[in-house]
Amino acid sequence: MLKHTVLAAALGMAIASSAYADDTGSPAVTDTTNAKRDKAQDLDAVSVIGTGETRQVQRLRTADQKVLPPGTSLQKVLNLLPGVNAQSVDALGANEQSMTLSLRGFSGTRLGYTLDGMPLGDSAYNNYNGLSINRALISENFGGAELSEGIGNLGTPSTSNLGGTIAYTSNDPLKTMGGRVTQSVGSDDNRRTYARFDTGQYHGFSMYLSGARTTSGLFNDQQAYGKSTTKQFNGKAVWDGDWARVTAFADTSRTSQADYFYLSKDELRRGLGWDWGGYAPDWNKALSRAYCNANTFNAKRCDKSGPDQDADGAFTGGQILRDDDLYYLAGDFFPSDAVTIHAQVYHHEDAGEGHNWNSGTYSYPGTPQQLPIIFRNTLYTINRTGAILSASWEIDNQRIEGGVWYEHNISSASRYSSYVTGPRDLSGRIDTQPDLGVFDQRTVWNTRQAYLQDTIRFFDDRLTVDVGVKSPHVTSQAQALPGVAVKPIAANSNNQFATGSLSASKALLPQFGVRYKIDSAQEVFTSFAKNIAMFQGGFKLGPQAVSQAVWNSQSTLKPEKSRSLEAGYRIETGDIAASAAVYDVRFDNRLLQYNPCDSRQPVGPTCGNRFYNVGGVNSHGVELTLVWTPVEGLRWYNSASFNRSTYASDYVQGGKVVPTEGKIQTDTPKKLFATQLDWTQGPWFASLRGKYTGKRFYTYTNDQGFGGYTTWDVSAGYDFGGFGLVKDVRLSLNVTNLGDKRYASNLDASAFLASDPSGTAYVFHASAPRQYFANLDVRF
Repeated sequence: MLKHTVLAAALGMAIASSAYADDTGSPAVTDTTNAKRDKAQDLDAVSVIGTGETRQVQRLRTADQKVLPPGTSLQKVLNLLPGVNAQSVDALGANEQSMTLSLRGFSGTRLGYTLDGMPLGDSAYNNYNGLSINRALISENFGGAELSEGIGNLGTPSTSNLGGTIAYTSNDPLKTMGGRVTQSVGSDDNRRTYARFDTGQYHGFSMYLSGARTTSGLFNDQQAYGKSTTKQFNGKAVWDGDWARVTAFADTSRTSQADYFYLSKDELRRGLGWDWGGYAPDWNKALSRAYCNANTFNAKRCDKSGPDQDADGAFTGGQILRDDDLYYLAGDFFPSDAVTIHAQVYHHEDAGEGHNWNSGTYSYPGTPQQLPIIFRNTLYTINRTGAILSASWEIDNQRIEGGVWYEHNISSASRYSSYVTGPRDLSGRIDTQPDLGVFDQRTVWNTRQAYLQDTIRFFDDRLTVDVGVKSPHVTSQAQALPGVAVKPIAANSNNQFATGSLSASKALLPQFGVRYKIDSAQEVFTSFAKNIAMFQGGFKLGPQAVSQAVWNSQSTLKPEKSRSLEAGYRIETGDIAASAAVYDVRFDNRLLQYNPCDSRQPVGPTCGNRFYNVGGVNSHGVELTLVWTPVEGLRWYNSASFNRSTYASDYVQGGKVVPTEGKIQTDTPKKLFATQLDWTQGPWFASLRGKYTGKRFYTYTNDQGFGGYTTWDVSAGYDFGGFGLVKDVRLSLNVTNLGDKRYASNLDASAFLASDPSGTAYVFHASAPRQYFANLDVRF
C-alpha cells in the first residue's frame, strides 16, 4: 500500500508540474535555473579534485573506465582514487561474494551509497537493505561518481555512512536518436553483449532502453558447474520543462554466479595452489573426502591421499543467485531563481539464493541412500519503498537547504538443507521443498532522517562556510519463523535466530565545513562531522543473527559511531590539478562478531555466534592527488594514500584478554599508490593503470597477513570513425593483471580472528591471473 501511495504522489507532482508549464506558456529560463539543471544532469563536468567543496571530494569520470574491460564493476574502477582499496576475485569485479572496499580504516559496509540520489544500502554481500552498484546500473550507463572520503553530503540517505559516501550517477538519454551495440570476448569464456537505443529529444522528452548479457567461467581448477550468467536491463526517461525536470529510471537484474572457495595460507603451503577449486566433476572424490569428516567418518571409504584435507572444500564452491527490480521517479522543480525542490520515490525488490554443498552432514541418514554430503540453500528477500523530499532557498549570501528521508523495508533471511543422491547443477532456483530447516528470520526496518544546512558565502564568494545537522532514527524488529521445510524449525532450536528489536537514533549530529579561496587557482578547506550507524541485518552481519538464548543474555549493544576531522589544499592551474588532505578519525563502539567455529563451518547460533562492542579505532592519514595534462590527448593521474588505523584498546573474549591495543586494523593497508596514463592520438587511444596495495592483516593481533603487491592493467584501441548508417566503430583490447601477479585479493571479514599462528583460517580469495579481452563498439 505504501509503495503505491508514494509512487502515485510523485507521479502527481510530475504531472502537475508539466501541466503548470503548459498552462503558463514557455517563459524564458534564467541562467540560474539552467545552472541548477546542468548540475543535476552532468556530474562528469565538474572538478575531479572537488574544487569548491568544503570537504575532501574526489570524482570519477566516465573516461576512467576505459582502461578496464567493458562490464567492469564501477566499484572496482574506484580503486584509482586516493584512500580506496577495492578488491574482488575476478578481473571484472563482478563476483558479489568477493567485492570488498575499504576507505580510511572503514570497511565498505560502513560507507553510504546512492545512485542518482536513491539509497543503495550498505553494499553488503548478504544484502538486507539494498544492492550493489553492479546490479543497479549497467556500466555503459555510468555518468560519473563522487567519492567523499570521510565526510559525506549531509543529505545523503544512508544509515551506514560512518566513513564517507559514494554517489553514483547514471548518464542521461542522448539528445539525438541513436543506438549502440558492444560485444566483448575474453579469457575463461567471458562473453558480453550490450545494446542501447536512444529516442532523442522531442518537446523536452528523451529516453533510452538498454540491456546487457554476460556469461563467464571460473579461472580456477573447477572443471564443471562453473558458469556465471547476468542479464540486466536499464531504462531512463527525462522530461525537461521550463519549470521542472522529471526523471524516471528502471533496472532489472538477474544474476547467477558460480563461486570460488576461500583459501588459507596453510593450503598454499601444502601445495594446493592459488587455483584450488574443489572436486567437481569427480563426485566420488568428493564423497571419499567427506567420509574423512569427523561427523561422517567411515574408515573404509575415507581417502586421505594428496595435499587436500576434508575441510578444504566440497564438490564446488557453490552458486550465488540474485534477482532485483529497482525503480525511481524524481522531480527537480524550479519555481523561482531562488528556490529548488527535489522529490523522489523509489522501490526495490530482491529475491536471492546462495547454494552450497556441505560435506560432513548426512543426506538420508540411516538409509541405503545415505551420503556424507548435503545441499544447503540460503534465501534472502528485500522489499523496500522510500521517499526523499528536499528544498533549498538562496537568499542574499546564503543557501539554506533541508530535507527528509523515509524508508520502509521488510527483509528476510532463511537457511535450509536438502538431501541429495548425486551431483547437480546449482545455477537455477530450487523449487522443491527442503528437508530440514536451519533458521528463518523476518525483519521490519523503519528509517526516518531529517537534515538542515546553511551555506554562507563571504568576501565575494572567497569564503564559504557550511554548517548543518542531521537527525537519524532507525528501528528493526526481527521475528523468528518456523520456515517451510518438511521438518519445521523447532521453537527452541539452538540454530534458530532470535526475535527482538534494535534501534539507533540521534537527535542532532553536527557537520561543519569551511573553504577559503586564496586566489583564482588555489583554495584550502577544513571540515568536521559526527555520525552513527544503524546495526546491520542479515544472517551473517548483524547482532540479531544469534540464538534467542544469546540474545536474551547479552548486554545492551551500542550503535557504532564516528568523529571525522579533515583539512586540505587544492590547486587547479594550467595543465595541473592537485590536492592534499590530512585527516583524523575516531571510530567508537566497534562491533565485533565472535564465532569460535572453523571459518568453513556455517556462521550461525550453533557456533556460539555473539556480538560485542569492543572499543574504538584511531585513524590518521594523508591523501594526495596530482593530475597532469601536458599536451592535448595526454593525461596522467596519480594518487597516494598513507593511513595508520590502530585499535584503541584490548578486549576480553571467552574470559581472555586479546592484546590489540596499538595493533593495525584488519584489512587496512598503510600505503596505497595509483597511477593512470591516458593517451589519444588521432584514431588511436591507449591507457595504462597501476596500483600498489600495502600489507594487510587478517588477525586482530597482527600475527598473520599478506604483503604488499603491485598490479597493472592496460588497454589500447583504434577508432575507425563512421560509414554509411554507422556513426562510429571502435575496436579495443584489454589486458588485466598484466604481470600475472598472484596475490590474496579480498579478505573475508566474517573470518577474521584474534590469532592464526598456523595459517589455517580460510580467509582470502586468490586473485585472477592475467586475462585478455577484445571489444567491438558500434554506434548508430
